[in-house]
Amino acid sequence: MSIPTEWTALLEEEDWNFIKQFVLYSGSLKEMAKYYDVTYPTVRLRLDRIIQKIQLTEKSEDDEFVIMIKKLTIDDQLDYKIARKIITEYRKDGK
Repeated sequence: MSIPTEWTALLEEEDWNFIKQFVLYSGSLKEMAKYYDVTYPTVRLRLDRIIQKIQLTEKSEDDEFVIMIKKLTIDDQLDYKIARKIITEYRKDGK
């Protein structure tokens, strides 16, 4: 399985829908919270996770495997401590 390294390819459909609404609401997190019927901190957390996904590709030392592990962690599909251990062991093996 090839993991894309461009930030646009790392985003899920729900991320793109969020970005679309973000643009339509002129970046107002307060209005986004009303639209999604959630609190402001919930919307902020969602935006922060998208930002983290974009930042993954900014670090040139990470290969596709490490980017995939980090993305799974950002998406809460993999525990942070486990992800860190996987990446540490992977790097020890000289990958």
